[in-house]
Amino acid sequence: MILNPAIIALILGSLLLSLFAVYSSAIGWRIIRRWDIRSGSELQVSLERKTYLISTVLAYLMGFQLFSFFLFIYTSDVLHEIFIGAMCAAGTLNVDPHGYPALLVKIANVVSCGVWLSMNHIDNQAEDYPLIRPKYKFLMFLTGMLLLETYLQLRYFSGMRADVITSCCGTLFSESSETITGELAGIPSIASQIILFASFLLTIRVGGYYLWTGKGAKAFSRMSVWFFVFALVALISFISLYYYELPTHHCPFCVLQKEYHYIGYPMYITLLTGSIFGISVGLMNRYRDIDSLKSIIAKIQVRWCWAAMLSYLAFMLIALYPMIFSDFHLEGSL
Repeated sequence: MILNPAIIALILGSLLLSLFAVYSSAIGWRIIRRWDIRSGSELQVSLERKTYLISTVLAYLMGFQLFSFFLFIYTSDVLHEIFIGAMCAAGTLNVDPHGYPALLVKIANVVSCGVWLSMNHIDNQAEDYPLIRPKYKFLMFLTGMLLLETYLQLRYFSGMRADVITSCCGTLFSESSETITGELAGIPSIASQIILFASFLLTIRVGGYYLWTGKGAKAFSRMSVWFFVFALVALISFISLYYYELPTHHCPFCVLQKEYHYIGYPMYITLLTGSIFGISVGLMNRYRDIDSLKSIIAKIQVRWCWAAMLSYLAFMLIALYPMIFSDFHLEGSL
């Protein structure tokens, strides 16, 4: 295992979050079974105090989860210098078979933590905590995912060996590679551009319809999931090519480097932010008929819908910038 301050911080942070999530789930199990807001018993008072403490601490720890995602990418990118064949995080993540699974689980957990915080925010707005049970059921699922992430991250970092020869991003994200990344890189740019722009316009259209009529929240949530997934595909297929101005360089990690003004960070942040708010709009819609939440959810959903659409717009502007102002053009581009 390679000892590095960032790796130690990532491991300790994941362990801390996982342990507190396990403790919170144990308390959550008691809350699911024994919670009664109308009771003034000693047990109920104790559970109310604990849920307030858990909500506060988890809010900070889940905020760390978003930070740890980018720290994980940054650390993998910085460590590429000690591995033969690696040119960026793509090669470092390939050093051990647990690298890419850890990354995928981290992405899923960032979105899930954001959605849980959204649910927790709404629940705390009502005096009777109407979402207390679904909130803790979701936390139990999330605890399992956080434990999986901690396990994969530990296996990944512990499996690192400085004498390992890995592959560079040019090989991993090559159109000739017989892997999923190779298939994504091989998607024709014209088709990818049409699908991305159509997906963006449709997502905005559905969001606008929801803001105008109050209907279609679930459809907007589904479109947010689709846009998030296909935006990542488009990043590999053609967006990254415009930033590198190379028709064969499909790496989604090099945009995080200094040579490209760290443009990848605002790109990923806007995409994740839009997805968290967009998914939350639809998921919270199922609770809008609860008496104590009717007015609260309606107002918050409108704000979240705006936040999601503005985040997607920012992502698209970043993606379009080199396509408009660069002299580089792909064959078959729009």
